[in-house]
Amino acid sequence: MLPMSGSSRRQRRVGVAYVLFVRCLLAVLMVFASIVPAMAEQADQQNAVPGFAELQDAGALVGEIRINVEDIFDLDDPKENNALFRLANKLHIRTRHGVIQRMVLFKSGEPVSVHLIEETERLLRSNSYLYDVSIRPVAYHDGVVDIEVKTRDTWSLDPGLSFKRSGGVNSTGIALKEENLLGTGTSLGVSRSSDVDRSGTQYQIAQHHAFGGWTSIAYSYAILDDGENQSFNLGRPFYALDTRWAAGLRLLNDNRIDSVYNAGVISSQYRHRRDLADTYGGWSEGLIDGWTRRYSVGLTYQDDTYEIEPDLVPPPELPSDQTLVAPFIRYEVIEDNYQKFQNRDQIERAEYFAMGFQSSVQLGRSLAALGSSREVWIYSGRVSDGFELKSNHTLLMSGSLSGQYGNGKGEHNLYSGSVRYHAPQSKRALFYVGASGDFVRNPDVSDLLTLGGDNGLRGYPLRYQSGDRRALLTLEERIYTDWYPFRLFRVGGAVFFDVGRAWGGENENTVNPGWLSDVGFGLRILSARSAFGNVWHADVAFPLNPDPSIKSVQFLFTTKHSY
Repeated sequence: MLPMSGSSRRQRRVGVAYVLFVRCLLAVLMVFASIVPAMAEQADQQNAVPGFAELQDAGALVGEIRINVEDIFDLDDPKENNALFRLANKLHIRTRHGVIQRMVLFKSGEPVSVHLIEETERLLRSNSYLYDVSIRPVAYHDGVVDIEVKTRDTWSLDPGLSFKRSGGVNSTGIALKEENLLGTGTSLGVSRSSDVDRSGTQYQIAQHHAFGGWTSIAYSYAILDDGENQSFNLGRPFYALDTRWAAGLRLLNDNRIDSVYNAGVISSQYRHRRDLADTYGGWSEGLIDGWTRRYSVGLTYQDDTYEIEPDLVPPPELPSDQTLVAPFIRYEVIEDNYQKFQNRDQIERAEYFAMGFQSSVQLGRSLAALGSSREVWIYSGRVSDGFELKSNHTLLMSGSLSGQYGNGKGEHNLYSGSVRYHAPQSKRALFYVGASGDFVRNPDVSDLLTLGGDNGLRGYPLRYQSGDRRALLTLEERIYTDWYPFRLFRVGGAVFFDVGRAWGGENENTVNPGWLSDVGFGLRILSARSAFGNVWHADVAFPLNPDPSIKSVQFLFTTKHSY
């Protein structure tokens, strides 16, 4: 080999040094690359905002409350960024920030309260013009937390047609309603409807946050083919568990033809005129140790008159006319125990169930000195409770009673009870059991209990059975799919079995008086993005104990507020 020259040896040493430098630099970069994410993660953990429970335990104060009202469709989501949804957003007027702010129960400078934050979410979700609600902490510094209240609107204008079929009878309607006029939360509408009882046009307007607070004002007026109806409500309710006072006034004038059914057909009719007015004032010490107790006093006026209508078949005996003017007292107890679930009575929507004990008792005395036609005790009461069993199974129970007592005997007493059981089998399947029973004592013809295709027994004509006793059991297997057609509708289904009976009294169904049952299946479609968010039911039901006049297959199309 030829010896290397001095220049070659220098080039070789430079090359080796360069390689060593590059290798050292790469090693340093690799170490740095492993350290920086760890440092960033540690910094994120240090800067992460704690949850509300942790903030409450730390004694944090509420800082800035940021109201973020978003449009109907999220254009940052490629699935919702299309020409139709962009047009809907442009035409829609968002809910005003002040409307949302008035429903926020917590204030800047106050200690963080998980209870108030959860109750605020429940209040906001109760508004039909809001599609979704989220409340979260967004910044935490020096013991002060900034909170974002984020809502998304629904489409609140309903220019539409409606069709309903239940118990073999069709009902139709046409309406133009706005549930969130100019983003103010005001409801305004006119509708024309026709059903088995009557046809007519109704006008209505309501604002539940008038004068910048919680004052509710509502008025409706209906012109009907058998009379008219108008009502007016003004009040400030017990809107939250810690609300200290409430007051209200209600007025109602109703004039209509009432019908008595037997075996699904009208057996008699009569005119019923009712005037009703009541006013009350209430107070409370607020929420104490998880319980709220409320006290109210008021005065109620009720005048009912009944008349035979020319050219109509009257009942054997008309109900008795009466005028009752009665001062009353009311006592309420509410336990602060609400839980949020999904896929129960709605599809892919958050639902709050009252799982705590709740009760209300009211007692009044009609007085001749105030213009009453008779002196009786007037009472009412209700109680409910919920129980969470294994695997998120829930049992909801309720009961109520109402009536009059005078002249040494009970009169017009109604007792009712119900049980609802939800047994989730998976995220998208649930078994449901519903049972209810009612008993009315000494009923007038206007107090009779009915059962049929429009109120429980889907395989039979509407109001097919009637009496002074009623019982109903429903079993359903519910399916909640993840199908979200057009990002507008949620889809589910059900297979069901109903069994029930209404009996007793002088208007029993003599054609088919026994226990009735049916089976069937149906489709459930939730109008997810509209303020009218009803669940459309399309059912096919098969009666198991029909008489010869009943069709072997019943088709039902209805809209309800739940599954």
